[in-house]
Amino acid sequence: QVQLVESGGGSVQSGGSLRLSCAASRYSYSGYCMAWFRQAPGEEREGVATIENNGRASLANSVQGRFTVSQNNTKNTLILQMNSLKPEDTAMYFCAAHPGRCPRSASGYLYWGQGTQVTVSS
Repeated sequence: QVQLVESGGGSVQSGGSLRLSCAASRYSYSGYCMAWFRQAPGEEREGVATIENNGRASLANSVQGRFTVSQNNTKNTLILQMNSLKPEDTAMYFCAAHPGRCPRSASGYLYWGQGTQVTVSS
């Protein structure tokens, strides 16, 4: 069983920055796909960033140039650095993990955290 705990959410003004962390109960996520999703009220869960099990990182078009995704050296913490935040980034942000290759949709991920709220005011 993998437990994921997100932290780092909060309220910021437009243009501000936040750093989200996802700590895992495993000693390493090596071999896992790791991802950040977000969900705004009344909206579907949206993929924000992924790190594939081969280390390749990718970002959604809506956050490219503003967000970066990384793992710490031991690969048991997933980090989402969010800069130049916009009100439309307001959502609950979730960390997800899946052994092996990244699933095609959110529903395919095996493990989820409880989420951390990000609120960006204009």
